[in-house]
Amino acid sequence: MYYYKVWVASQRYHGAEPLTYSSNQKLESGTIIVIPLQHQNIVGVVDQSVSKPPFKTKSVLSVLDMPPLPQPSLKLLVWLLDFYPAPLGFITSQFLPSQLASKPRLPGPKKRSKATAKLNLPPLTNEQKVALGAIQATSKQHSYLLHGDTGTGKTRLYLELAQTTHKAHQDVLVLTPEISLTPQLVATFEQMFPGQVITLHSNLSVSARRSAWLRVLTATNPLVVIGPRSALFAPFRDLGLIVVDEAHDNAYKQEQAPYYQALRVAAKLADIHDAKFIMGTATPNVTDYYIAQAKGLPILRLQALAKGVQTRPNVVVVAAREKKYFTRSLHLSDALLQALEKSLQGGEQSLVFLNRRGTARLVMCQACGWQARCPVCDLPLTYHGDVHIMRCHTCGYKTNAMAHCPVCSSTDIIYKSAGTKSIVDELARLFPKARIKRFDTDNKKAERFEQHYETVVDGKVDMLVGTQLLSKGLDLPKLSVVGVVTADTSLSFPDYTAEERTFQLLTQIIGRVGRGHLPGTAIVQTYNPDSPIIQAAVTKNWQSFYQTQLAERQRFMFPPFCYLLKLTCTRKTQASALKTAQALRSQLENLRLPVQIIGPSPSFYEKTAQGYCWQIIVKAKSRHHLINVIKTLPSGWSHDIDPTNLL
Repeated sequence: MYYYKVWVASQRYHGAEPLTYSSNQKLESGTIIVIPLQHQNIVGVVDQSVSKPPFKTKSVLSVLDMPPLPQPSLKLLVWLLDFYPAPLGFITSQFLPSQLASKPRLPGPKKRSKATAKLNLPPLTNEQKVALGAIQATSKQHSYLLHGDTGTGKTRLYLELAQTTHKAHQDVLVLTPEISLTPQLVATFEQMFPGQVITLHSNLSVSARRSAWLRVLTATNPLVVIGPRSALFAPFRDLGLIVVDEAHDNAYKQEQAPYYQALRVAAKLADIHDAKFIMGTATPNVTDYYIAQAKGLPILRLQALAKGVQTRPNVVVVAAREKKYFTRSLHLSDALLQALEKSLQGGEQSLVFLNRRGTARLVMCQACGWQARCPVCDLPLTYHGDVHIMRCHTCGYKTNAMAHCPVCSSTDIIYKSAGTKSIVDELARLFPKARIKRFDTDNKKAERFEQHYETVVDGKVDMLVGTQLLSKGLDLPKLSVVGVVTADTSLSFPDYTAEERTFQLLTQIIGRVGRGHLPGTAIVQTYNPDSPIIQAAVTKNWQSFYQTQLAERQRFMFPPFCYLLKLTCTRKTQASALKTAQALRSQLENLRLPVQIIGPSPSFYEKTAQGYCWQIIVKAKSRHHLINVIKTLPSGWSHDIDPTNLL
């Protein structure tokens, strides 16, 4: 009889150590097996053999007919346990697709659906040649920050590097922040590497995702894997290149256990494989840029457009408080409507951006001041006119829209603060012949952007309306106008990253036009036209923005000048949550660690379906001290180390 430590892939297992199982056959490290756990049969991965333990063990039920999980994946798993502490079952589950044991058959060769057009690449610009030369100058693993303005051809460099990597018979991993961006990248890479591109993301069916994962595991030829952060845990055997596109994006942060930051995991994965690591972005995070400079990592700058007419978009700022600029619509300025009309008449596309879903974000009674709020979260309900309901975008609570005030019975109910659905209605009224599509997280599966990518690129949509989903990495050849309905929405959030988020979002959305295809126009409506953040984004003055932000963060000790840990507890009553949080603060103070403790205080979203949420923020110069804090947390507390915000 043989005995093995096993990584358990089940979120039912909250332990921190592998479990021991017995087997009547010899197994190597990485072997994928089926084991019993709490009256369920689950998948696990063999860690290592051990001597017979003093306690009774359960037996391995079966060994799956597939190659072992590669050693680089096991090394990453061990590192993840230490760097982003979480229950072992949660972490192991990242590395294995669900229902892996249901169909253990290995995938056959991929059938080509149709011939792809040959990829015609424009000549490299001088800046691209310099950047490419710097990356290819050494064969050793190295990390690079590719700081390229929108339209400067970062994807072109990814393709060149991927081609070199494939010639060395190594795999390529390209990460995107959103699933909606994968069709564009897949279409481009498929032209260069036909039949060798694999997509991995959560919107795939269970069987499709399992099949794609098995194809990576069993591959004998180099592949290009494209997907969001979860693609990091595909079973690569020999990675030569890792690209994180739109590297600044908050979507790279996992918002549930394990709370990992994909850039940090990607950097470690590159180190394990001795692969090149490229972080590409037009708007680097302040923290990432500072760290790159401090570590002496090459920062490669691209500013010249990669193709077409070398003219930047004409950006017009409209003061939203001045009603004289809004004679035809409450929400869309005359300047924006004129630009939209010109684009429509010219057979071009336009994009209207508003980072608020629904029809109206505020429902209230003008007679008594009553406001529609969620009974679970105590947050304002959003009205959705297409289905005539009010919905909470935090917990999902929904109810029918009201014709009468529940307090005073008045019928004077108003709907204020427009969302994407109301903008669509307004555009349909003003441009009845226009083909309009809305893209946000309220879309049903068949309505999502990735399902309509080819339709949009082919110009069969005249006007796109959407949230931040449309601000990231899209290259639409027929797009000539971008309209930002409210540029300062995120400036009001009480968080140290609010200004950075606003700058990035505005820069990215303006960058959808003026990419060398057509002359571009951007109309930016804002209540704060003189805001330094708005002005820096409009004029593309990243260095000014960076220096100002860096000084503020140093003054108030925020990253990159410290590490952060957010601790959260939820209790049935507010008093209980406060008492529990105060008790933890006392416990942390008794540890005598060199940390700064802030709070306790109510979370930004204090009331939830589970109760009242309170939080404590811990700052430290050494990340190791925060790991020690996590190890002492009592039951009932959740933690998020390296959070992207403190809301």
